[in-house]
Amino acid sequence: MLSLTGKEGAATPDPRSSPRLWLLIAANGMLRVAGGASAVLVGLYVADLAGRGFGVGAGLLGSLAAISFAAELVGAVPLGMLSDAVSARILMTGGALLAAFATFLFGVTHETGVFFVSRALEGLAAAAGVPALLAHLADATAGDHTLRARAMSYFELSLLAGLALGGIVGGQLWSGLGTSAFTVLALLHVVVALLLFIGSAGSQRHHAREVWQGLRRSLAMPALRRLAPMWLCMNAILGLWLGPTLYFLLTHRSDGSQVLAGLFAGNPVGLGWLLFAYAIVFGTGVVAWSRVLPRVNLRPALRISLIAMLGVSLALLALNHMGEHPLPLRWTLTGVITVLVMVESGFTPAALTLLAGAVGPSAGRGAAMGIYSFLLSLGALGGSVLAGIAGRWLAIDGLIYATFVLALVALALLPRLGPAHLRAQEAE
Repeated sequence: MLSLTGKEGAATPDPRSSPRLWLLIAANGMLRVAGGASAVLVGLYVADLAGRGFGVGAGLLGSLAAISFAAELVGAVPLGMLSDAVSARILMTGGALLAAFATFLFGVTHETGVFFVSRALEGLAAAAGVPALLAHLADATAGDHTLRARAMSYFELSLLAGLALGGIVGGQLWSGLGTSAFTVLALLHVVVALLLFIGSAGSQRHHAREVWQGLRRSLAMPALRRLAPMWLCMNAILGLWLGPTLYFLLTHRSDGSQVLAGLFAGNPVGLGWLLFAYAIVFGTGVVAWSRVLPRVNLRPALRISLIAMLGVSLALLALNHMGEHPLPLRWTLTGVITVLVMVESGFTPAALTLLAGAVGPSAGRGAAMGIYSFLLSLGALGGSVLAGIAGRWLAIDGLIYATFVLALVALALLPRLGPAHLRAQEAE
């Protein structure tokens, strides 16, 4: 068993490591906010260039998003393996510094070629950071299953920070600083790199031979193989709802038969606040689950989350066709949806707790988390494509139907995970 310092020895956690863990997760939250703000700045900067007569437009933005995503997808597994070989600390810190350089580079040029280089580096920075961070969290919480469940829950919460605050921060920086906002964000990345370096003290490394063995062991790991199809379904749902298709549908009026289609047509700024409100609700659920997960069986927790997701789909479908119903009834249904969203938020921290325990205290955690990141990106890509198809045919209803089917498939796959009584400490 590993101690929290990442060295071989007793399973008793080092009490000094817990504050470093929270510093690490807080730094990751800052990094997600900076990443979200950077994406907003890219859009605003390209729009500004187009307004000044440069030959750029929406097509360029789509291509830039694709190159960043592709770089992260391709880099996830090899960089996850590298975090085993050179230590997660180096990869996390280096990823943040690479993101700083990429952000600064975008704001000091008008050349589209440089834009592509910048966004590719941004994707590689994300691929370097996420698997390394998750591998370190798995190492650092070995032997303390309550701490592991909470750490994985708060990791999910730190990702929500980017969704909740990234757009707001990016918009405010652009309004006040213009292109200088890129430099400010680059400096923020440097500060985050320092915090990641301090918070990840004690991360371990392995010999090259052990790293390749770890990759083979991760690919053969039953828990990962059984979890992978469910993970793809969940991340496809993420791609459905957090991609540009939803923003288009919410700001584009259709035939009027769907309440949510075109809801923000007259108030596009309201979209940012909608995301902020969603992140607050989802984050509240994650905090609650962080207290519950160490005490409950993981498979029933996953089942409850998936059933809640089915309930959210049905309630959203009803709300989307209640234009003629009394306002109090619609607000009541919105309240029900809010509670169900809090319940469904338990899926990711429960799945991460299961995966972290299944990898075990051995080389290959970085590779396993790299595979996890690859599946996340692949699922989100598939969800984005599916959103475009479903949204074109059925608008908001299309996204809801697709979500319901994907959640139903994930629920049907759940028994493959193993014993229903599997707890966090039994997964390791």
